[in-house]
Amino acid sequence: QVQLVESGGGLVQPGGSLRLSCEASGNIFSLSVMGWYRQAPGKQRELVAAITSGGGTNYAEFVKGRFTISRDNAKKTVYLQMNSLKPEDTAVYYCNARRTVGTLVYVYWGQGTQVTVSS
Repeated sequence: QVQLVESGGGLVQPGGSLRLSCEASGNIFSLSVMGWYRQAPGKQRELVAAITSGGGTNYAEFVKGRFTISRDNAKKTVYLQMNSLKPEDTAVYYCNARRTVGTLVYVYWGQGTQVTVSS
């Protein structure tokens, strides 16, 4: 069983920064692709960024150059550094872990952390 616990959300002014953290329990962290998703009110959940076990990264176009995803396998933690925040970044941010074993895909979600960008 894997549990993901996010932290670091909050209220920030436009142009400000926040760092989200997601700590995982269980022993599959180093084998999993870790990602951050977000969901704004009335909108579908969307991928923000993802990082493979080897450190390869993928970003949504709307965060490129502003957000950075990283991971510390020893601490079983994935981070999302968010800079130059905009009001449209306001959403609940969810941590995601995905592990593929043969033809099986195991997916886990955190409970989410609210990020509000407002003056």
